[in-house]
Amino acid sequence: MKLFSFLKPYRFPIVIALILMFVELVVELMHPFFLAKIIDEGIMKEDINVIIYWGSIMVAMSLLAFISGIINSFYAAHVSQSTGFDIRSGLYKKIQMFSYEQLQCFQTSSLITRVTNDVTQIQNTIFMSLRIMLRAPLLIIGGTVMALLVNVRLALILVITIPLLIFFLIWMMRKGATLFSKVQEKLDGVNHVMRENLVAMRLVKVFVRHDFEKKRFNQSNEQLMEKTVSALRLMEVAMPVLLLLMNLAIMAILWFGSFSVNTGGTQIGEVVAIINYATRITSALTVFSMIIIVFSRARASAERISDVLESDSEEEVEQKPTTTLITDGSVSFHHVSFHYPTMNTYAVKDLTFHIQAGETLAILGATGSGKSTLFQLIPKLYEASEGQVYIDGKSLKDFSTFELRSNIGYVPQEVFLFSGTIKENIQWGNEHATMDEVVEAAKHAQIHDVIKSLPNQYDTKIGQKGVNLSGGQKQRLSIARALVRKPKILLLDDSTSALDVKTESLFIKALGEYQCTTLVITQKLSTAKHADKIILMDDGRIVGEGNHETLLQESSLFQAINQSQLRREVLQDV
Repeated sequence: MKLFSFLKPYRFPIVIALILMFVELVVELMHPFFLAKIIDEGIMKEDINVIIYWGSIMVAMSLLAFISGIINSFYAAHVSQSTGFDIRSGLYKKIQMFSYEQLQCFQTSSLITRVTNDVTQIQNTIFMSLRIMLRAPLLIIGGTVMALLVNVRLALILVITIPLLIFFLIWMMRKGATLFSKVQEKLDGVNHVMRENLVAMRLVKVFVRHDFEKKRFNQSNEQLMEKTVSALRLMEVAMPVLLLLMNLAIMAILWFGSFSVNTGGTQIGEVVAIINYATRITSALTVFSMIIIVFSRARASAERISDVLESDSEEEVEQKPTTTLITDGSVSFHHVSFHYPTMNTYAVKDLTFHIQAGETLAILGATGSGKSTLFQLIPKLYEASEGQVYIDGKSLKDFSTFELRSNIGYVPQEVFLFSGTIKENIQWGNEHATMDEVVEAAKHAQIHDVIKSLPNQYDTKIGQKGVNLSGGQKQRLSIARALVRKPKILLLDDSTSALDVKTESLFIKALGEYQCTTLVITQKLSTAKHADKIILMDDGRIVGEGNHETLLQESSLFQAINQSQLRREVLQDV
């Protein structure tokens, strides 16, 4: 399992922790042996020197075990916390490298649970393993061996009983792993509902759907509770079974031991030592009920984490590094078709068009006609199912993902701003951008004057997802974030919908200063009119291509769109 590789850098502190734990274990195993000597050679023979001698050794060893325990706790905590940090970092890096297709395999809430709750389970398991968990099986083995050394006949009772209990515990652990895996899935469900509720809180309030959302959350919460109770109920069965069998074994030792003492075959100290080992083994076995729960949860969490870590990321799937660079930015689609992995029908079908470097292409069409899908094929968020996409006459397969996306500016339909300042949000598009470049991008995006009117200007903090900004302001900040990259190819996915006619006109004019190929998805003919070429899409296919005047003469669909928008403008004027 790949998770074990995260422990390799901490081999030295792991060895130290295990040695110190072994010291504690040896002390615990030797105490009953010394106690037998105190009873048989000291108390029974009334020899105070023997009692003081062996008693002093027991005290010294107890002090050694105490110091070992403290240092062991330090190293165990260091290993567990450091490993947890590394796993979280590895998971986050892996998720960042996921393709769009891979992200569809995991719910967002599930990924959050894996990075947080599941890693915490692994952390706790590592700490408890180095601190107490490994002591339990070693104490059982060591206690049995020491009992055999003290008195073979009485120890045979433990030799018979303990394997039965171990088989029972292994069965419980396997059963528990399955149950706790379902618990983690239900926890994903709770996080999913909670995340959706928080993201859509404004909508929930406007539609007054608090009660509905409360019921939905309670339903997921109840399912989590039921699965957790079911798992814990099974785990709790382990303790009574362990205590019953071990207490029966102790009673048998006392019973046969008393006969052996009376016949002179066994000394009293030996019986006391065997009982002492039996009680210590009993305490170790009772720890196993906790171990079963922890390891069952850890096993389920480890499998969930491994599912993410062992998935192939974009960087790993890519062929060997390429030196192919984007120079001009021309874009061509040659008989391109694509369907999403979970769908059988094509989202786009047989797309063929070409746009020269530096030109502007406007893409129009109804909702669901395949416009955004077309956009996602250019930066290789998805790869074409059939046909080829070319940039500068070279297939996308010839470009590394990093090189390709580094030269693309993308403004999505749904604007997302990060918490931080306005300056930081614009620089997010190019972390090396100077303040002058940030201001220039903001001016071209027609948001500079708005920023200057704010109290802290470019250092103004943006609320979560930009709640303190209007829709148009968020769109323009998102555009500035793309422009500051100075991209070779600019993709604008209906990103001027919230702009008024004057602002949009100024922005389109400002775009002329950029040496880039621009593709614009829009519903507004006023935007499309300025493009060098227009593509009209319907049901995943291109049904019209040309400039504004050509389509107005040749395409009935384009004429209908034009008439509809003209009527809307007339009604607005009235």
